Amino acid sequence: MDIFEYMRQNTMEKESPLAARLRPTTLEEIVGQEHIVGKGKMLYRAIKADKLSSIVLYGPPGTGKTTIAKVIANTTKAEFVQLNATVAGKKDMEGVVQQAKENLGMYHKKTILFIDEIHRFNKGQQDYLLPFVEDGTIILIGATTENPYFEVNGALLSRSIIFELKPLTKKNIEDLLMRALTDHDKGLGSYNAEIDDEALGFLSDLSDGDARSALNALELAVMTTEKSPDGKIHITLEVAEECIQKRKVRYDKDGDNHYDTISAFIKSLRGSDPDAAVFYLARMLNAGEDIKFIARRMMISASEDVGNADPQALQVAVAASLAVERVGMPEAQIILSQAATYIATAPKSNASCEAIFSANRAVQEAGRVTIPTHLQDAHYKSAEKLGHGTGYKYPHDYPEHYCKQQYLPYELNGKEFYDPSGMGYEKKIREHMKKLKDSVKDEN
Repeated sequence: MDIFEYMRQNTMEKESPLAARLRPTTLEEIVGQEHIVGKGKMLYRAIKADKLSSIVLYGPPGTGKTTIAKVIANTTKAEFVQLNATVAGKKDMEGVVQQAKENLGMYHKKTILFIDEIHRFNKGQQDYLLPFVEDGTIILIGATTENPYFEVNGALLSRSIIFELKPLTKKNIEDLLMRALTDHDKGLGSYNAEIDDEALGFLSDLSDGDARSALNALELAVMTTEKSPDGKIHITLEVAEECIQKRKVRYDKDGDNHYDTISAFIKSLRGSDPDAAVFYLARMLNAGEDIKFIARRMMISASEDVGNADPQALQVAVAASLAVERVGMPEAQIILSQAATYIATAPKSNASCEAIFSANRAVQEAGRVTIPTHLQDAHYKSAEKLGHGTGYKYPHDYPEHYCKQQYLPYELNGKEFYDPSGMGYEKKIREHMKKLKDSVKDEN
């Protein structure tokens, strides 16, 4: 490297965003992801021993996928090559493979290929890599924010170990922000900045586990705030709010406000008030509530409060739950809003909910009861000798695919647990069940 190249690289490093400058270079510097890179874990041992096999790193943005790849690059004796799937083509991969073959054949040196956003490669591009991963020409590290089981070639996955990265915890983010403020070499230590506890908690909450987002916000706050008379830059809650143009919602995710707001949200869904439901949804989202928690509660509401009055409500809620995990914020708020407004405006019935509660009481009160003999399993040798299955009527052999026979234990004969309401689709259920029972009466 000549003096001009050195000066150019040095200048770029100094002018790089804070998140890039603070990127760990060793395993010990990584914050979070202890379940995969904690001391003694398999990936930790493989990197330390330089015995890495092909892996796929899967997780939300800002959780450390590229960081882990860079740490591997700094510790391995293998040739390390990086491609970004958004811009790389087949010709780029062919060049890497050719060089890898030369490294292996001439110098007995392995090649690690890191592909960022590997899910953006089409099937043909992924298929091209397969034989070279299989024969060890290259060791693949794929990074993706999408579920690899949906987006990455199954054959590649079968030859790789998948590591799922989790969003960083609030404590992880706080530790990173404090490291950034005190690091004089790569961080903001030379600016003599301090951050209030409330501002620190606010930025940590708002980042939603994304280290890059938190560090970018902190850097902007420090760079745009003038020093106080004491010579220090004070990052207060007001500074943090102004810096990212977002006010802190007074909402304690572990306290009464959390429970009060989710309670109001569910009761608004149950009460068929879509406007109130969306308001409380927005309040939770603005406070950084876990979108998966909100989605889980909506699935419960769709079954408990809507039930069979509109069976589609549960399908909408389940689909929303899966979608928000794949999409993430901010787009997830649109999906949650669609599901919330659907559930709020759907016809309501708690008949299914009451049915299981009623059945639970009957189970507790009845104690030990006998299943009618004709319903008992008859698929084993000698069952007939015991009378198991004898006399069972196969409903599909009868008109309307229905026949009257004893299903409940005889001790509970005549008990009714599910009483369909007259709301929505349950009105059709009630009519259908009445029609079946009337058809049997007519036969008699």
